[in-house]
Formats: sequence, structure tokens, C-alpha cells
Amino acid sequence: METDIKTVSAVLDAPSPHMVGDGFKVSNFFPGGYKIKMSPFFLLDFNDKMELPPTDKLRGVGVHPHRGFETVTIAYHGAVAHHDSSGNSGIIYPGDVQWMTAASGILHKEYHETEFSRKGGTFQMVQLWVNLPAKDKMSKPKYQAIQNSDLGRSVLPGNAGTVEVIAGEYSGTQGPATTFTKMNVYNVRLNAGGEAVFTLPATFNTGILIVEGNVVINQNKAAGNQFVYFKNDGEQIRIEAKEDSIILILSGEPILEPVAQYGPFLMNTQEEIRTAIDDYNQGKFGYLEE
Repeated sequence: METDIKTVSAVLDAPSPHMVGDGFKVSNFFPGGYKIKMSPFFLLDFNDKMELPPTDKLRGVGVHPHRGFETVTIAYHGAVAHHDSSGNSGIIYPGDVQWMTAASGILHKEYHETEFSRKGGTFQMVQLWVNLPAKDKMSKPKYQAIQNSDLGRSVLPGNAGTVEVIAGEYSGTQGPATTFTKMNVYNVRLNAGGEAVFTLPATFNTGILIVEGNVVINQNKAAGNQFVYFKNDGEQIRIEAKEDSIILILSGEPILEPVAQYGPFLMNTQEEIRTAIDDYNQGKFGYLEE
């Protein structure tokens, strides 16, 4: 018996982009652009393809704090460097993923990698904020540098393409990222005419970002820079690529707890937000040179 089809709730156009620092031009699909239920994913910023001229200037976002969640940066074009107050640093190139757990508190900065800036070129990135359950919000910060070669890979039949598993599992293939709650995060690279089928729990909040290309998802057309949002019903998603396409699938078990957000802090109560601000002002997040 065929698994129930997951219903597409909406195909959402990208909100008007805005600058984050002087290096990232992002469309905030949620929570700013659309008030959709995507917990444990709290935020999705998409920096669609843009051409950057060569420069010797450091472009990006300077030192800033986070507490209570994780930042996940996925590179498609260009290169991003990262430093944080826990002593972690790294560079992600196309296909790589940086998974930073801010948790109890961290300072970090992110900017275009020096050599990429000097040469200029095409830039395209995704950043997610992944919420943490209350019991883990004050755990120790950590950093996962995931190279493209580390990703779980499932080759689709009939030269349809490849599923890169960042977190969770697809068709017996595990992703390398460790997570605090159950989720599946896939980069799917489909060739023109290729098809893929995904079975995801009905109770998980699920959405698909079309990074580039043209696809039909459960009989709904979607193109680059659109987000396909699903109802919490059914389990099966069928995707057909009309041209070479890249899509990012997000599906996760919702965290059923209150959310309090203020700027770079994501907690459960306003009191915890006030504590986060006080701790930051008292230097409890460590030190990081600008």
C-alpha cells in the first residue's frame, strides 16, 4: 500500500532580501518573511546567487553573541570563514557545512574567506537557526566542521541524482551531524528528468528550499528561490526535476516548548533573555578579537 502523500500547504516566494553585515544579502523565509511552523528550525536565511567583485576588504559580520540554539551554514558557492570564543575556526567551501552549537553562550564572527574575497566570484549560502530543547540550552558550546566528503551519500537510481545527508537518515544512509532532537536535513542534487521519493514522518515539520532549478513536488511546481511548505499529514514526497536542480529538505520533530527570542538569543522565557543579556554584558560569553 502506498504511503499517504504529504500535502503541500504553500509554495512561498522569497521575501525581499536585506543585508546582514556587509557580506550577506539574505531573504529571511522564516520567521520574518512567513509565520510558518518549522520547529525545530527557527530561522532560514537564503543568500541567493550573487556576483561579488574582488576586494581586499573583509566582508561579513563582526563579533556577535548567540545563546540557546545552533547556527548551521551550508555553502553552495563561495567560501566563508568562522572564528568563535571557544577557540574554533574553519572555512567552508561549496558543499561544506558548518554546524555551531551556541548553547550556553558563544561569540563568533563570520566573513568571506580572504582568498575568495581577493578573487571575487559567485556567492550562495544558506543559514539556519536550529532551536535547542530547554534541557540543552545551557549545555557546552561545540562546533562541527563537516566537509562535503563527510556527508552521507545515496545515489539515486536511473542517473536521477544524489541525496547528500547532512543530518538524520535517508534510505539507510546516515548523516554526520549530531543533533539534539530528531531531524532530517538533506541536500538533494537532481539531474534534469530525475525523480526522487522521500518518506518523512507526518508529525515532523517539513519544508523544501529550492536552491536552484525547476521541480515538481507532489504535483506542485516550484523554482529557484522558493520554499515549499507542507502540512503535518502524510509521509511521502515525490520530486521530479524539470532541469538540473538543487534542493534543501528540512524535516524535524517539533520542540513543543515556549519560545522567547531577542536578537541573537533564543530561550524559553523573557527572564532567561534578560539573564542572557546580563551574562553577555558581564563578559561571560568569552572573548573574541574583532
